[in-house]
Amino acid sequence: MGETNVAELSYRFALRIVKLDEYLQAKRQFSLANQILRSGTSIGALVVEAQYAQSKADFVNKLHIALKEAGETRYWLRLLHDSRYLETKIYTSLLSDVESLIRILTKSINTTKATVK
Repeated sequence: MGETNVAELSYRFALRIVKLDEYLQAKRQFSLANQILRSGTSIGALVVEAQYAQSKADFVNKLHIALKEAGETRYWLRLLHDSRYLETKIYTSLLSDVESLIRILTKSINTTKATVK
């Protein structure tokens, strides 16, 4: 998977997170909505930043921060599901997407690190 692919996937995921935010806002879950909106949308923004990195080290750093945001998003999804603010079907779908992003980001980081000597 190339950079463009992860950028597109992370963008589509961010769109889903925006819709989730709307849903949570309607349920008056403002604090949780704000947390997952911030972490879930920043993944794609960081991937785009990485595309304009000044060096391979900067590229890896940006992707690593995106990976951390994806991990945090996974946490918020779990919390929303376990606290019954998010039904299982939606949770499972969003979890699958964020775990795919985590795998792709991890692979990209490891591949790039292997080429940096």
